[in-house]
Amino acid sequence: MKDRPNTETPILQVSGLKKYFPVRRGFFQRISGWIHAVDGVDLSVPPGETLGLVGESGCGKSTVARTVLRLLDPEAGSIRFDGEEISDLTEAELKPVRRKMQIVFQDPYGSLNPRMTVGQSIAEGLRAFGIRSAAKRQSRTAELLEMVGLSADSAERFPHEFSGGQRQRVGIARALSVEPELVICDEPISALDVSIQAQIINLLKDLQERLGLSYLFISHDLNVVGYLCDRVAVMYAGKIMEEAPAMALFEDPRHPYTRKLLSAIPEPDPSRKSRAAEALQGEPEAEPRPEAAPEGCPFLSACEDRDASCEHLEDALYPVAEGHLVRCPKASGKVDSA
Repeated sequence: MKDRPNTETPILQVSGLKKYFPVRRGFFQRISGWIHAVDGVDLSVPPGETLGLVGESGCGKSTVARTVLRLLDPEAGSIRFDGEEISDLTEAELKPVRRKMQIVFQDPYGSLNPRMTVGQSIAEGLRAFGIRSAAKRQSRTAELLEMVGLSADSAERFPHEFSGGQRQRVGIARALSVEPELVICDEPISALDVSIQAQIINLLKDLQERLGLSYLFISHDLNVVGYLCDRVAVMYAGKIMEEAPAMALFEDPRHPYTRKLLSAIPEPDPSRKSRAAEALQGEPEAEPRPEAAPEGCPFLSACEDRDASCEHLEDALYPVAEGHLVRCPKASGKVDSA
């Protein structure tokens, strides 16, 4: 795990980001409510660093990624890339920005056109961003394939001819084709075998060092996040529960939900007592539905540390230490937790 400060202006700054989806019911599919998939998220990614975004399935991680890229339009909030506000840009205005922001999807096969060779898939982005020469596109495609550990002649093969790990390498090459500054990795290894996961993670680390990339790395695997990321943000029910340098989060987790996630990490040494033995005493209640999120703390109904005072606490991020924030004043020490 890495733990180094960076005082440079963030390449990505997200403030108060919100994205809601309608709940439709009945024959006429009338809107009966709204799912608060992303509900006031603040994130910051410094140049050349990796921010990990973790949480259980359905907490809104992938929606954050797609909204940051403007594949989805936000309901509210600010998205600043390289200091420029992009949340209200038109499609035409977004085109030069999209070249600097790319994504690696979770499913490497589903993200590739099965009727196109991988060379054509990679060259498609080059053509869209102005490289008209077929020879230049072919040369750049070969360079990218070799950069991610594939041979140049792989360009003539179709996606079904590759293994899952090789297809993800193609996805990474395609994301890098337009020389982005920020790459959003949306659970890029969850569909791969464990042995292949390590290869892809090490490839991402190597590419970051060689090209100076910044990553927003989305995952539910805390071991991977601890290895790859400089900072970690923990998400639950559309909100950030805790954010800290990776080392600080793993060594001193403050929010009850963060502790619950960390307790799920298996302890490889059976002679040592795992955190799970403590955390699973008194399992919390079922988690709230996103469309029925309570006022104040979204984790209130599932929190094992709650008491009567929690119903009246302000829902905000509180500082614990420099760079360490938690969405609970009791966990931060701002109020008496007795």
